Amino acid sequence: MPVHKLPQAVLSYIQKHDLLKPGDRVGVAVSGGADSVALLRLLLELRQDLGVVLSIVHVNHQLRGLESDADEQFVSALAAKHQLEFHCTTCNVPAHAKENGLSVETAAREVRYKYFNGLLNTGGVNRIATGHTLDDQAETVLMRLIRGTGLRGFGSIQPKLLIKNAGQICGTVVRPLLGVHHGELESFLTELGQPWKQDATNNELHHTRNRIRHVLMPLLEREFNPAVAERLDEFSAIARAEEEFWEERCAELTEHMLRRDPQDVLISCLDLKLFNVQPLSIQRRVLHHWGRNAQPNLSLEFKHIEQIVELANAKSRELRRLELPEGWEALRQGDRLQFIPPDLIGAPSVPTDYEYRLHVPGRIILREAGITLEAISILDSSSESYNPDQLLDPALLDKEFIVRNWRAGDRFWPAHTKAPKKVKELLQEKHLTGSERKLWPVVVSAGELVWVRGLASPARFRASEGGPALLFRDSADRA
Repeated sequence: MPVHKLPQAVLSYIQKHDLLKPGDRVGVAVSGGADSVALLRLLLELRQDLGVVLSIVHVNHQLRGLESDADEQFVSALAAKHQLEFHCTTCNVPAHAKENGLSVETAAREVRYKYFNGLLNTGGVNRIATGHTLDDQAETVLMRLIRGTGLRGFGSIQPKLLIKNAGQICGTVVRPLLGVHHGELESFLTELGQPWKQDATNNELHHTRNRIRHVLMPLLEREFNPAVAERLDEFSAIARAEEEFWEERCAELTEHMLRRDPQDVLISCLDLKLFNVQPLSIQRRVLHHWGRNAQPNLSLEFKHIEQIVELANAKSRELRRLELPEGWEALRQGDRLQFIPPDLIGAPSVPTDYEYRLHVPGRIILREAGITLEAISILDSSSESYNPDQLLDPALLDKEFIVRNWRAGDRFWPAHTKAPKKVKELLQEKHLTGSERKLWPVVVSAGELVWVRGLASPARFRASEGGPALLFRDSADRA
């Protein structure tokens, strides 16, 4: 756009997105580069129309030695020239990156926003304006596409970002230049006779963003669409609106489907009866929402989401446990899927023993084991609808049964095996561990185990063919 129309275009963008209001105390983040210097000069020109108070914010990242110090002096001189308050801090970003295992780019952003948050929390400013441009937006969309992201990631750079402290909004980061190309800002500064500082590292092609900026974007503009940056920005805006809608909806769905484990509030339990009937897109979004809000935060990639969905919908009893990033685990127990945080993995578990009475016919909910158990009376045991290894002769059993978790010393003799074994050994053979094994249900008649979940019943209690029978059936069997 013509240089003389640029301030009005930026003003329109600010008003459209409600970025600044009269009385705002705006800290302009100025690095010394063309974009941030242009932002400062544009806001200086617009400050009477906007009714805002300006100051300058600078972070010396110590990435380029004396050049970084020279940038700080340049920005300090700009503040003095325009009689603006100057907020400045210095941080050794390379050392911060090394200590925390971060890329230099991520470490610099972390340091920068920590300083921004501090300024906003003290109340010296209530807005921080940054010089992100339309080109930055397009590059970010492409970079996230290449690395892999969901719709949330395509929202990329937002026009404004609310900053919270202890759950309360303390200020906002705003990006007034997201509708402007970098080249337009350089032309604007040249017209004003305003110099800026060049950062030579912006041309180093070993950085992904720089390769996108200097190689991929020119190729796309030249060979495919001269307005590719505008199209990518439009796509980002669509993604943000979609994500805002689904974020609210998924928060409701997650609250409905996910509960804290009654035995340990650090464990979240997903109700699979509710979850598994949802469309795949909803399942994925609910899991993403949970991961983002887990404590500590859990970064789930597409492959992790698909693995959890597979575990949740698995028909086989063999698929029960899944290792997740950051040391988390997912554990399926009956109609529940437990998400166990790293602090509890391998920790000694002391689950509560349970014991219930069950009559025939009857039905009880074993919340500790995550199943429902039924005692069903059958008139004809020869029916092909039932597995004969699970049918018991009621004449050999009590009228009332005890349903409990197995205890140390319990022994059981499944049909088709040579001799009785300790229940502990039988469950080890099924590769059960932790609280799942400890809470595994059994049925007792006259002091003897007659049923253990997942095992054939003892041959000596087996129902005669064609005669009456008793069947213990759990919720997983019905599924």
